[in-house]
Amino acid sequence: MSETVDQARRALIESPADLLVDRVAAVLAGSYGVTGTELFQVDYRLSALLPLHDGEPVTSPGHPAWRCFDHQAPIVAEQVGYLPVSMRGERRGVLRVTPVPDDPAALAGLAEIATALAHELAAVSAGTDVYRTARRSRRLTLAAEMQWEMLPGRSRTRPAFRLAGQLEPAYAVRGDSFDWADDGDRLWLSTINGSGEGIEAAMLTTLATHALRNARRAGLSLADQAALADQAVYDVHRGSQHLAALLMQLELRTGVLTVVDAGSPRLVLLRDGEVTEQPLEEQFPLGMFEATDYREQHLELRRGDRLFVVSDGVIDATGQNLRYGETALDRFLRRTGRMEPLDAVRSLIGDLRAFVAGDLVDDAVVVCLDWTGPQP
Repeated sequence: MSETVDQARRALIESPADLLVDRVAAVLAGSYGVTGTELFQVDYRLSALLPLHDGEPVTSPGHPAWRCFDHQAPIVAEQVGYLPVSMRGERRGVLRVTPVPDDPAALAGLAEIATALAHELAAVSAGTDVYRTARRSRRLTLAAEMQWEMLPGRSRTRPAFRLAGQLEPAYAVRGDSFDWADDGDRLWLSTINGSGEGIEAAMLTTLATHALRNARRAGLSLADQAALADQAVYDVHRGSQHLAALLMQLELRTGVLTVVDAGSPRLVLLRDGEVTEQPLEEQFPLGMFEATDYREQHLELRRGDRLFVVSDGVIDATGQNLRYGETALDRFLRRTGRMEPLDAVRSLIGDLRAFVAGDLVDDAVVVCLDWTGPQP
């Protein structure tokens, strides 16, 4: 069995970027008698699993493919196997194989191959548009294309934390965004509540995001990261454009959270089933004034704490002349306690779409962070 897994891995490594699924299919046909192999990728809205080659999109929540995606475990239904295509917590989609061997060891091997496929998809994505194109059910706006290309991923998992985020409206998002990185000792997370319209908003967020990355990679403190990004935006726009941001740094061994609130989105803590908005020292948005000094705050997380960052596009979402508001948000967040972060984010966005009866009009960003305990 391990020989087949190794053979599939070699085939993936040696495959041209656009033929990953085809080369895996050839290995599965020869080793397991699989006659049908298809990759279904989750779309930008987290609402459909879209086939790479042939077949209909999967949108029904009860479908075995969605159960596989949601539970991150192999599902077998009527001799069809569905396998999670995920790596390091990043859920890319589901691999469907037909017929699936009636052998637990074979199913375990297929699951390993699906994970290897996820790693190769991540490795080749910068050099081909095949998989990006297949992930969209309609054309992205240019601003949305810019925003999605900047993201570090949509979910991430380590022993000390679980993390997920989503932008809405997914195919037309403008200025809202998020970014994260970790080095094994610390996790950095920034969330931007953008301003402006269209490409101008995307360009403003792009400038701020890259300025923050540049400062972070230079080893600057969180306050200095904010100051550098603030100056970069001010130098270009001289105060005529600015944007709100929340910067956070989590010490993975202690749970100490350092925060800089630059006119930020809302930070909400879910602890022991209770939802509380975290009081932050609101400081000037990035780029509003020249040479702003930023101050850091420190919060101490407990094992099992969950943090949500939500932009004003969530709270201000309007349906039938009613505003979604803080009360509805808090009520919904309480119900997410047992969900994985990506499921919690997807559920909240789904609730918002139901509330407004369609796509959101204004930009919205939702990020969910679980601190699961000290990093070993």
